[in-house]
Amino acid sequence: MDYGEQFVLTLFTNDPVVASRADRAGVNRIGVDLESIGKQDRQDPRKAWLSNHRADQLPGVRESLQDALLFARTNPFGLHTRGEVESLLDLGVRVLMLPYFSRPAELEAFVDLVAGRALVSALVETRSAAERIEQLVRIPGVDEIHVGLNDLHLQLGLSNHFHVLALPLFERVARSVREAGIPFGFGGVARVSDALLPVPSTMVLAQFPYFGADRALVSRAFLGAAPDEIDFEREIRRVRRTLSDWAGRSADELQVQHQAFLDRVKEVRLSEISSE
Repeated sequence: MDYGEQFVLTLFTNDPVVASRADRAGVNRIGVDLESIGKQDRQDPRKAWLSNHRADQLPGVRESLQDALLFARTNPFGLHTRGEVESLLDLGVRVLMLPYFSRPAELEAFVDLVAGRALVSALVETRSAAERIEQLVRIPGVDEIHVGLNDLHLQLGLSNHFHVLALPLFERVARSVREAGIPFGFGGVARVSDALLPVPSTMVLAQFPYFGADRALVSRAFLGAAPDEIDFEREIRRVRRTLSDWAGRSADELQVQHQAFLDRVKEVRLSEISSE
């Protein structure tokens, strides 16, 4: 199986119809984004998406899936986490993502609460977590590490989330995760056919093999304003095919494309780039 076919895609949705279509199209994980605690205070609601998903919507999503794993992003770690984890596991969630943690101890405690009953996805999106990546990769029970570009760019004071990919810190995170043998992902993917994106999807897709990543979110831009009109299966096939094409290029070609991507990001305004 080639790179694009093995690439793990995760979609946030509370809509069973959308979930069913995504499942048939080959999206690997599908479920809800429950993160709400503190998010409105740190993100501009005019530019960032604040989820209205609820845990009680998971059964409807679960019943619509044939192959995809049921997924949920929890709230940041706190006194509520034990109850939240138990409730989500009772609802059949197979992959749990912990967002916005700062200390390795928080991730360790989350792993202990999950206790091997679901896959643990660590969402690195704070400066503190990124700078402690060498500690994070040594925590037993972490099944994957995903870098959240939106919150991380805000913490680092960057003009847009794609600028994170130009940082030595991001390269250090990617290298540390790869060397630890832990699956690595970042950001999200949009439709290859979407000509309205300020940064072409093909440019973004080239960054995944460049950094050695093998997973990403399906971005909100993928569904767009009229999700019912999108041929989900065709568009997912095109994403996977494009990923495979870039993975087959030489290191020199990927380096050229990486620089072209960074040059393009510098040209666009923050307001033109949607968050992941």
